[in-house]
Amino acid sequence: MAGEIVAFRVLGPVEAHSGDDELDLGGLRQRAVLARLLVARGQVVPVDSLLYDLWDDDAAKGAQSGLQVYISRLRRVLEPGRPRGGPNRLLVTVASGYALRVAPDQVDALRFEAMVRAAGEQLEGDDPASARSRLEKALGLWRGTPYSDFADQPWAEAEVNRLAELRLVARERHADSSLRLGLPSEAVPDLEALTAEHPLREEGWRLLALGLYRCGRQADALAALR
Repeated sequence: MAGEIVAFRVLGPVEAHSGDDELDLGGLRQRAVLARLLVARGQVVPVDSLLYDLWDDDAAKGAQSGLQVYISRLRRVLEPGRPRGGPNRLLVTVASGYALRVAPDQVDALRFEAMVRAAGEQLEGDDPASARSRLEKALGLWRGTPYSDFADQPWAEAEVNRLAELRLVARERHADSSLRLGLPSEAVPDLEALTAEHPLREEGWRLLALGLYRCGRQADALAALR
């Protein structure tokens, strides 16, 4: 396992994998430390922020030694081949904080984001087939609510909402690409679900009306537009 690139999954429960092996990230608090660093997307998280985000106010003042234990355990799990005393390359100490130094392809959320962006460019470049294929792969990365064990924490909320919004964009672009490829009957069921779940999204309704019209359901298309 030494030398394997660690892959992180956050589009569902937080997990780390090395090759085919899922890594043991320890208990909930230790996994919360990792999740908090992943939410920061490579930015340094000051020790004080980690303490006050992950411990109750009363406990945060005395929790620094506990935090250091979790960090050292995570380092052993994430970089098992690192020589004793050698530099940390993944979970690094920066000034008075910590950061996860990961490449974009090491985190499923970052890969998802890049694929949705690239698919948008392909749609603009009139290549719906490539866009549709890419979006199917992107949407296939999802396993549930992002950061699901921590989604209700104030420190995770903005990132969870941002990723959920991006997933809606991906679903809309996938439907758009299907319509452009002349596959309205494949696009309509997901668009009906999307508009039922998120009735205020105008793009969903626009695409649904177009899909229904192209399926020969003109009355339903007019109702959708209304």
